[in-house]
Amino acid sequence: MSTDEDLAKAVFDACHLTGEFTLRSGIQATEYFDKFRFESDPELLARIAAAMALLVPETTEILAGLEMGGIPVVTALSRETGLPAAFVRKERKTYGTCKIAEGPDLSGKRVTIVEDVVTRGGAVVDAIGNLRDDGAELAVAVCVVDREQGGREAITDAGLELRALFTADALRASA
Repeated sequence: MSTDEDLAKAVFDACHLTGEFTLRSGIQATEYFDKFRFESDPELLARIAAAMALLVPETTEILAGLEMGGIPVVTALSRETGLPAAFVRKERKTYGTCKIAEGPDLSGKRVTIVEDVVTRGGAVVDAIGNLRDDGAELAVAVCVVDREQGGREAITDAGLELRALFTADALRASA
């Protein structure tokens, strides 16, 4: 088994669940990738970050992880790449600094969005608009798992390329 297949099997074994689930997109699913199961395992998360580092464009200046599942992934990826991390809220704060993203200033910076699991791409598309409003230069989003349910297309339609470490089909094939 190759290293990629070994990592895919480890991710699948850690996070694949079956049952009845409602996804963020509202889709009803009988399969769920519980990202918190791989995000809470420090060794597995480090392996994921090492593999994901190869997906990050060389021109990236800041990694921007989406609340909440993207935060552990962006933190591990930041540590792996040495790039600073920003933490993107679902909604702009209405108090204090009123920021959508905490951490370094994103204005005029080449930012790569980091997400854990992409289904329809709604959270990433929302973040694209918010980060662009704050002056971030965006071209790529990276994720651990692309569920292959329209997210790639939605993100492409919003002007970004989606680079996934694994697709749902690749994870299933590794089992």
